[in-house]
Amino acid sequence: MSLTPIVSGESDDLDITRLCHRYATGEATPERVLREVLARIADCPTRHIWIERLSDDDLLLRARALGALTAAERNALPLYGVPFAVKDNIDVASYPTTAACPDFAYVATRTATVVARLEAAGAMLIGKTNLDQFATGLVGTRSPYGACDNAIDPAYVAGGSSSGSAVAVARGLVSFSLGTDTAGSGRVPAACNGVIGFKPTRGLVSTAGVVPACRSLDCIAVFTHSVTDAERVLNVALGEDARDPYSRSQHPRPARPALTEGEFRFGVPAAEFLRFYGDTESRDLFAAAVEHLEALGGRRIEIDFASFLAAGSLLYDGPWVAERLAAIGHFMHQHPEALLPITRRILEDGMAYDAAETFTAQYRLAALRRSAEMEMARVDVLITPTIGTQVLRTAVEAEPMATNRQLGYYTQFVNLLDQCAIAVPAGQRADGMPFGLSLIAPGMGDCDLLTLAARFMGELPALAAANDMPDEIHLAVVGAHLSGQPLNHQLLTCGAHLLRRCRTAPAYRLYALRATKPPKPGLVRSFPSGAGESIEVEVWAMPADAFGGFIREIPPPLCIGSVELESGEWVQGFLCEPHALVNGDDITAHGGWRAYLRAKEA
Repeated sequence: MSLTPIVSGESDDLDITRLCHRYATGEATPERVLREVLARIADCPTRHIWIERLSDDDLLLRARALGALTAAERNALPLYGVPFAVKDNIDVASYPTTAACPDFAYVATRTATVVARLEAAGAMLIGKTNLDQFATGLVGTRSPYGACDNAIDPAYVAGGSSSGSAVAVARGLVSFSLGTDTAGSGRVPAACNGVIGFKPTRGLVSTAGVVPACRSLDCIAVFTHSVTDAERVLNVALGEDARDPYSRSQHPRPARPALTEGEFRFGVPAAEFLRFYGDTESRDLFAAAVEHLEALGGRRIEIDFASFLAAGSLLYDGPWVAERLAAIGHFMHQHPEALLPITRRILEDGMAYDAAETFTAQYRLAALRRSAEMEMARVDVLITPTIGTQVLRTAVEAEPMATNRQLGYYTQFVNLLDQCAIAVPAGQRADGMPFGLSLIAPGMGDCDLLTLAARFMGELPALAAANDMPDEIHLAVVGAHLSGQPLNHQLLTCGAHLLRRCRTAPAYRLYALRATKPPKPGLVRSFPSGAGESIEVEVWAMPADAFGGFIREIPPPLCIGSVELESGEWVQGFLCEPHALVNGDDITAHGGWRAYLRAKEA
């Protein structure tokens, strides 16, 4: 088979929401979108983005298989026909994984869990992207496949180590991409190229099938053009994985109401800790970002940043650099010439630490974590620049270690302190280079970050409380429309956004319905009321003008009625006609659909 790229049509936007609309209206097909993507790749002047692209045969087979699905099957796929890329330290079956070291390369026999989940949700993998060798570096220049060009100005670094993944999104070649993040590799390149870089809480997304850097710290990162798209990808990708002992079974806690509706507290490092390296424009852009958050209802609180910086310094000035040897030390000793000199130098530094020093550093980190937690307890989120300034490639060539540390100043502590972070664009300098802002929260605070980042980017109503919006319907969902479940995309396509996760009043029973595709539960109010329980739900806000069209697509025996929440509030919600429960399984004791599915898989 052969794929000849064609010029894209009027709409060349790969934003996931827009793409879903194009598919729903018949404006696009997966094969046509694939050809649009290939045309963009062929015309892109940016160099060294890709290490390996999937073959034309594999790409075309995937697109045509998706195109042959029925409407019902397409609707069950939240990422139907969405093109994406992955960093080339992430396995894709039948393709080489190089980690940017040709002599290390091996052909993967199994696809990484996160990639498999995205493909199962309908996403189309296009190829594997360039990186700093063995994910060791934040500059994006440490690759034998060539230094990836910055998407805006090739005189500057693209950032690393997930350079190709960030640039592929910034250049509009894919809708989203995956990177990895240990010291900032999913956030620094986002700031360098003006895109979203989201690093979830460690363990929320499986790293099974990823070449480790520091396995105890590694995270999958997501690059997108919008916060909404980052949340879409997370909802599909997250989940416990038996293949990854560091994966976590719990989901992020719901966003705090203050971050959704109005007043909140955000931390800013005290002035003596801020570093802009002489870049007054970036300094002013950070000040403007602070003012914007204040205008959204935020109250600025100055924090002591010393413990955060001290924790970050342990990553390369402590025994965690030795953890990198656990992954590739044997290969390095057998093939020292296969590594770039700068990569080998960093790894060899890890040989200087013994077990006693490792434990001493762990004790030190525990103390710093406690201190940082005390500072974080004063605020809802912490904000910092993502990088203090953009870095020229000539500066990296002159001082490779110093520039790398400069780029990691605001990012290296996050994984060590078990935090989550999102980097968002926050303006441009006069020369067109972007400025990036980072929002940081304690572990499992991912929804806080996504909510506030969306407000900052103008993707959510900024000041009005959601409950006061007359043009929205509040809808409680209990099964296949939950975040991360097969039909959640139907809510997103209608423009709905998640308000909160909560429970019903203790007056309901939940049943697993038979012969539904995808599998669905049925919620009914018990009679007498004392025979019911409290069931987990999500409450979504849907534009009122989209509600009628949404409910017309709900198949029987499901229906929409009034549901009582544990707070006493009544909202619209999914219910089930009683006759359908005759052959259903009563799963009320599980307390919710997600818990039932986990128990079923166990």
